[in-house]
Amino acid sequence: MKILVDNGHGLMTAEKRSPDGLFREAFYNREIARKVVADLLDRNLDAELLVPEDDDIPLAERVRRINAHCLALGKKNVIVVSIHVNAAGNGTKWLNATGWSVFTCSGQTESDRLAECLCQAAIKNFPGRRIRTDFSDGDSDWEEQFYILRKSLCPAVLTENFFMDSRSDLEYLQSRAGKQAVVDTHVEGIVEWLEVKPSSL
Repeated sequence: MKILVDNGHGLMTAEKRSPDGLFREAFYNREIARKVVADLLDRNLDAELLVPEDDDIPLAERVRRINAHCLALGKKNVIVVSIHVNAAGNGTKWLNATGWSVFTCSGQTESDRLAECLCQAAIKNFPGRRIRTDFSDGDSDWEEQFYILRKSLCPAVLTENFFMDSRSDLEYLQSRAGKQAVVDTHVEGIVEWLEVKPSSL
């Protein structure tokens, strides 16, 4: 199974930062993604960064890379997890939204089972912190038509790891414990999905 870890956004994406400008999402996403890949490799799993470059690689190119793996290996043998940090506003002021969430595209697919494994890992690793869920369709993930979810041929999920425009979330995100919990959530969720995935995949 090829595990593609997508570090969302490039280093020059100006608006993806905290209101004080000190936290930049692209740097954080890359730090977390690299640690997730390293931990998965330590478990002898076939993981790699989707975007090793620091440039802001367009979504179309990210999806092209994903689908090239799908065509080479079979779409049932590839997954993608796109790592992000949420924001409630446009980055100009501090707001009160908090919490962790995971997104899939619409419909019941294998992406939903991967998202559920990640959500359960989040519940375990973020005790006392808000896990933002949407059970309107029978599972915990949120459904959005994000390009990377809609266009990828393989199971694909996108995580929003708390809010960069929340002072409390941001303090947690930047702490050693917070960073480790974010990494552990992704690694444990992926490993759990691999252990329970149907043999028909």
